[in-house]
Amino acid sequence: PPPGKKFGNPGDQYVMDVLMQQNFKEPTAIQAQGFPLALSGRDMVGIAQTGSGKTLSYLLPAIVHINHQPYLERGDGPICLVLAPTRELAQQVQQVAYDYGKSSRIKSTCVYGGAPKGPQIRDLERGVEICIATPGRLIDFLEAGKTNLRRCTYLVLDEADRMLDMGFEPQIRKIVDQIRPDRQTLMWSATWPKEVRQLAEDFLKDYVQINVGALELSANHNILQIVDVCMENEKDHKLIQLMEEIMAEKENKTIIFVETKKRCDDLTRRMRRDGWPAMCIHGDKSQPERDWVLSEFRSGKAPILIATDVASRGLDVEDVKFVINYDYPSSSEDYIHRIGRTARSTNKGTAYTFFTPGNLRQARELIRVLEEARQAINPKLLQLVDTGRGGGGGGRPRFRNSSSSNNPNLMYQDECDRRMRSVGGGGGSKDSRGSSNYGRDSRGGSSREGDRSSSSSSSYRDHSNRDGGRSYNSSSNSYDQYQNNNSSGQYNSSRSGSGSAGGGVGQAPLPTSAPQPLMAQQFNPPQPMMGLMGHSPFQFAPPPPPPPPPASRK
Repeated sequence: PPPGKKFGNPGDQYVMDVLMQQNFKEPTAIQAQGFPLALSGRDMVGIAQTGSGKTLSYLLPAIVHINHQPYLERGDGPICLVLAPTRELAQQVQQVAYDYGKSSRIKSTCVYGGAPKGPQIRDLERGVEICIATPGRLIDFLEAGKTNLRRCTYLVLDEADRMLDMGFEPQIRKIVDQIRPDRQTLMWSATWPKEVRQLAEDFLKDYVQINVGALELSANHNILQIVDVCMENEKDHKLIQLMEEIMAEKENKTIIFVETKKRCDDLTRRMRRDGWPAMCIHGDKSQPERDWVLSEFRSGKAPILIATDVASRGLDVEDVKFVINYDYPSSSEDYIHRIGRTARSTNKGTAYTFFTPGNLRQARELIRVLEEARQAINPKLLQLVDTGRGGGGGGRPRFRNSSSSNNPNLMYQDECDRRMRSVGGGGGSKDSRGSSNYGRDSRGGSSREGDRSSSSSSSYRDHSNRDGGRSYNSSSNSYDQYQNNNSSGQYNSSRSGSGSAGGGVGQAPLPTSAPQPLMAQQFNPPQPMMGLMGHSPFQFAPPPPPPPPPASRK
């Protein structure tokens, strides 16, 4: 069938009604192709980048499909089964299924590990038309006889490439073997490697493949990508410089990605100790805590989320404006999925990446991603590649010892840095950043203590503490549990002297003025908010040891 320029038809008025209720006006490119194809009953494969609207592409046809099936009887399993790689993605799909299915009284449930089995079993026993599941927990319920797939006629494999990467292929095959052969199967993926092609050949019959964008994984072109080539020990200082200007924006929801769980906890602890509204999520967090952290992040009460790659796939928060790769991931695929957390749907976003000489192996792939997305490439990144190609051992890269007055690449970078800083709005200029004046330039020439005490230039954190709705001085059990688990200070802790006290992220110093060579004027760099160049970083002391246990009474 041809692509549809709008959803629904006169025979499916309830589809139009629910779209009107959700204020959904017109389909995205993948929805325009996927919706009529799925409604035709054909098996299909959809290849599209993250944030393109894939979820609705298969859930709306699923609702129409279910409404044409006989009602469930006692003991029947779901009619529609959606397999997802992570519990976060499964929960998001279930929320969309609830929002768009409630007008048709279609019941749905979410089945995933890390949560109590009891409520999930009760939902399945009462009967649900749509089941969104991770493979492991669904296998457990099938083997225990808690549900069955005899009524399943609509199967969706969401993020099939990710499920194969996570080693779920045996579980997927075991599940599909229990589904009737006359089912309709839809497979969605961000990439089209040979493993996904083989899975499609095994599970789909006479399928139609639709592609939006490149078959190879590519970055969203609505994302401004900024790469800062720096040394490992400079990243903490650069992060705080960046966060100060991001927090001055009206829309400042930010995800910071790190590589390890330990670094995730350590960075969160340091930032919270210095008053930054940060929370973290990684694989060792309990499911209730992960749910609560994501809820606080979505609501904007905690606009900074520090995460490992557990959140880089499928986490769908509409208004994430910034992504920071504090640690560069092990592959360009993970990099693309990380930065894909911003610029969802048709929005725009910005991704900052700290790239160190230790990441040299990924430099060529990163350059390829930047070129495909038509992004400006930092000359230092190109020079780092040339340095690695030329050999000469693993010492400090040559550009660190070069003078910007003699090096055109550094002239370019210095000019970029100056322009990035100038976008922040120096002095008392009023721009779209709203009433919060926490940019570096807003502090003027007065002392830091005087600026922090001044009402005209009070910090983002001071505004937050005066606003009861954004304060972290909550007495809820979940908040206390988060505080205890992270051993971190209060949200509104004072930052006075934090730069010299050790163990904290600290206040970023005022930047020095960058040189302005005439040759740099020949370039036309992108215009993000700030430059990432700065002074030497603070030295951080290790976290304080835990308090000794209380002495037992005899």
